[in-house]
Amino acid sequence: MPSLREREADILLLADYFLEKYAVEYNKDIKRISTPAIDALVRYHWPGNVRELESCLERAVLLCDDQVIHSYHLPPTLQTAEDTGTQPSQSLDEAIERFERELLIDALKTSRGNMRRAAQTLKTTERIFGYKVNKYEISPKQYK
Repeated sequence: MPSLREREADILLLADYFLEKYAVEYNKDIKRISTPAIDALVRYHWPGNVRELESCLERAVLLCDDQVIHSYHLPPTLQTAEDTGTQPSQSLDEAIERFERELLIDALKTSRGNMRRAAQTLKTTERIFGYKVNKYEISPKQYK
């Protein structure tokens, strides 16, 4: 059988399975894994194969206090400067904008494109939320 790093589709299936398993075990309401976290899982070389992946997801579930596993919940060995936004070439403004955009998208995914609920999730007004969505050229319809 090929190693886990050679079976990208299996990584995602196993990650979802372990997320569900440990969310139930630790009584957490975690719904999904964010796109940057999925990218980090897929890019990693998995020398410990499935056991390492399971341990990684258990750790992420324990650290997560939200409904979404983010890349910063993953072990440092999986995180790169690109994942964490700590690249030296990135300015503070760029890092803040990237983080803000990711928060907006996560809120829209969680609310299935409903701008009012997404704004409430982020504890802001619909007007400010709408302004930011326009600023970052995000299409709420694509998250319905």
